[in-house]
Amino acid sequence: MYFASLLALLASVSMPAFAQTGAPIVYNSAHNATPIGGTWSSGSKGVTTGSAFANPANLSFTYPKTTGVSYSFTEDGYYEISRYRFNSNGSQPNCITGIISWAHGKYTLNPNGSISMVPFGDGYMQVQDPCAAVSNFIQIYNFTELYQSWQIFQDPTDGPKLHLFQFDGTPVAPQFQISTTPNMLPTQSLRNTTPAGADPDASSNSSTVSSRSLFTRKRSTADPRLESGAGLGRLLAALAAASAMALAL
Repeated sequence: MYFASLLALLASVSMPAFAQTGAPIVYNSAHNATPIGGTWSSGSKGVTTGSAFANPANLSFTYPKTTGVSYSFTEDGYYEISRYRFNSNGSQPNCITGIISWAHGKYTLNPNGSISMVPFGDGYMQVQDPCAAVSNFIQIYNFTELYQSWQIFQDPTDGPKLHLFQFDGTPVAPQFQISTTPNMLPTQSLRNTTPAGADPDASSNSSTVSSRSLFTRKRSTADPRLESGAGLGRLLAALAAASAMALAL
C-alpha cells in the first residue's frame, strides 16, 4: 500500500513538471532558423527517407552508398526515420556489424521543447554480422522515441542544420535540410503487423509477419560489403574517417 501511494505521489509530481517545463518554441536565427518540416540527412546526405530506402511491403532495403541517418517531418505531425550504420569490433576487426532500419509514425512538438515520436508499428531493421551464428536477419523495429530537445541553425554553406538530442542528451548526427517538402512513404501502416500479446507463430498462413519468418529470410538481401572478409579493413578505415568528419561538423 505504501509503495503504491509513493508511486502515485511521484507520478503526480513529475508528470506535470514534464508538460509545463520550458518556453514555447520560437523560430528565429538564434535557435530555430526554420520550421522542422521537410527531409533532413546527415553527413554526405547519402541516406534519405522514402521509397528509395525502404520497401515495408516485403521488408527489404536499398542500401545507400554511405552510412548516416535521415529524418522527415510533415507539418501535420507525421515523421519517418531511416538509419544505416556499421559497428566495428575491436577484438575481431573482420567482424563488422551492419545495421539498417526504418520506421514512421506520428510526432508531437511538446511545450517543453522535446519531441515525442510514436511509430505505426510496421517498422523493421536488418542486422548483418558475418561472424555470428545467424549472420543476417530482419526483425520488427518499433520504439517510441523521445528527443530531449532540438535546434535548427543556419549553416553558411549548407543552409538549415538540424540538431536532435536524445532523451539522455546524446546528440544525433547533425542533419542538413535536403528538401523543404518531406520525401516520405504514405503516412499510414504499410503492412499487417502482429497485435500486442499475440503469438507470432500461431498460424503459418497468417499475413502478419512472425519473428520466425523474419529470422529465416535469405542472405541474398544482405549488403555485399559484409558478405566476406575481403575489403573489410578498408571499409573500417573509411568508416572511421567518415565518423571523425561527422563529429567535426
